[in-house]
Amino acid sequence: MLKNEGDPLESVVVCAPGTEYFQVTDLVTQNMNEIPDPDETARQHGEMVRLMTAAGARVIDVPELPHHPNSTFTRDVALCTPAGYVELRMGLPARRGEPAWMAAALDRLGEPRAGTIEAPGTVEGGDVILAGDVAFVGLSNRTNEEGIRQLTALLAPMGYEVRVSDVRGRYMHNGGAMSMVGPRRVVACAGVFGERYFDGFDVIEVPNRDYAPSIGNVICLGEDEVIANVAENLTTIEILEAEDVRVHRLDLSEFRKGAGGPTCLILPVERG
Repeated sequence: MLKNEGDPLESVVVCAPGTEYFQVTDLVTQNMNEIPDPDETARQHGEMVRLMTAAGARVIDVPELPHHPNSTFTRDVALCTPAGYVELRMGLPARRGEPAWMAAALDRLGEPRAGTIEAPGTVEGGDVILAGDVAFVGLSNRTNEEGIRQLTALLAPMGYEVRVSDVRGRYMHNGGAMSMVGPRRVVACAGVFGERYFDGFDVIEVPNRDYAPSIGNVICLGEDEVIANVAENLTTIEILEAEDVRVHRLDLSEFRKGAGGPTCLILPVERG
């Protein structure tokens, strides 16, 4: 069960990049910046898995989906909730086959299905951050209003207040600008969210560096313990450490080449 992204990470799905992540035929269509280096990519992903395992998480590795370089970014294709998983619908057309692939994997793990986002709705997991009784949701170029309407209908009966922020034209996903670092604690980029968006939460604010794509993106391992990309977010790391957050500094630069941040690489299934 997953109710709050700030709770300790217990079970998580990843997709280790083997061959597909490097088989990019069109950078624009597949939303990638450049072709990553295979050896360095494998090393970086393996170190992330090692850190999560050392923190007590069960890491489940799902094989890549053929012809889908972005399938290593497991976060976006499903949302795990207290009632089971929601099969999402991708806003990026090149990723449209991935939600069914992940749904099949979650079915094999015995996870119940809580719902599905149907066309014309789109919701990508990077736009949804569950925080106990609040769901922080981004209206983005990947998650549309119809998708948010459907998602709200699924989350409201679970007790979530859905708070929506418009990040279109600034961030690919809501999660680029914010992450949970504890059950009621958030790291967030200054000047992105409305003044009431984080009511009831302790906010660690980081500078807005011209909407750097993953300035607020960290993996929460548990209360005040995170993994952050030292190749991109040194300022964020230093601010978090000054706020008594334990930060595991990890180079994830090969995944920035694929336009992803740390949380993009994991689909949390259970936290508690």
